[in-house]
Amino acid sequence: MRTVPLGRHDTISEIMLGTMTWGRQTGEADAHRQLDMAIEAGVTWLDTAEMYPVNPVRAETVGDTETIIGNWVAKGNADRIRIATKHAGKGGLAHDGAPITSASIPRAIEASLTRLRVETIDLYQFHWPNRGSFQFRKYWNYRPEGRRDAILQDMADCVGALEREIERGTIRAFGTSNESTWGMDQWLRLSGRDAAGDGPARPVSIQNEYSLLFRLADTDLTEMMVYENVTMLAFSPLAAGIATGKYQNGALPEGSRRSINEGMGGRWSERVEPITGIYLELAMAHGIDPVHMALAWLQTRPFACSAILGATTADQLAHGLAAQDMVLSEEVVSAIDAINRGNPLPY
Repeated sequence: MRTVPLGRHDTISEIMLGTMTWGRQTGEADAHRQLDMAIEAGVTWLDTAEMYPVNPVRAETVGDTETIIGNWVAKGNADRIRIATKHAGKGGLAHDGAPITSASIPRAIEASLTRLRVETIDLYQFHWPNRGSFQFRKYWNYRPEGRRDAILQDMADCVGALEREIERGTIRAFGTSNESTWGMDQWLRLSGRDAAGDGPARPVSIQNEYSLLFRLADTDLTEMMVYENVTMLAFSPLAAGIATGKYQNGALPEGSRRSINEGMGGRWSERVEPITGIYLELAMAHGIDPVHMALAWLQTRPFACSAILGATTADQLAHGLAAQDMVLSEEVVSAIDAINRGNPLPY
């Protein structure tokens, strides 16, 4: 499997293993099969979070996904894959919805280390900003609070805590999630220590939703990622399964995400099915599996990108992994861009 840069000083496989269903829709035995399968295919990283599993998030299951991973690690697998996890903070149930602070960071890291049964977390991410975010369909009505000085002081305190954890050896690198361009600019500025803008807590990645059906990052994040060597870790690269076509014509597969959450977290709208159909027709016209087209398209972007591929079952994962090393023709990429121009942001 091809790799792409992870920030300025590391690499990551073009596909990461997503784990958010483990312990909810996916049992431990199948989760462990997925880990072995992904590694055999060349996947070098997995992504998880302290509040997983989701669909929905429940207080009694917070941390279960990390525990499932830790049980696999304890079988002698510690050196087989690198682990990225996330601190939930405000909006999550892991800490009663309290914001991320310089005090919560070491506590959350220690809890994740215990569940994951590792000594160091390779990439530690903030699940979302304390101040809120445009993500998860909030871009229609999100209003910045205007507390600039307090926000920046909070961020600076967190950078200091992250640097202490890196020096302590509990984490290796820092990344953000559900962040904006302004937010990334501040993290980069606050963590820079030298003329090159490097510092131990300089963010190497941003984990935002990004797919054929959701290209919000194209508008301004792209420039930041290219010039600052920040890697996109794209979650929901198959648009939460919509881009596979499995929900077309009213279909509702048993056990699927939409069978649990009909609105798909705000993704399902009257525009989604017909626009998805246009992409499916393009894939069919060129003899490409729509799953493979959606994943291969991410590697045509001007920034480094790794797709977080999550699957309910090992069979679904095998299907997605078959997209590795696929290269789309210029004709297909141009057709995708034309579809997007005529049908932007269907949700």
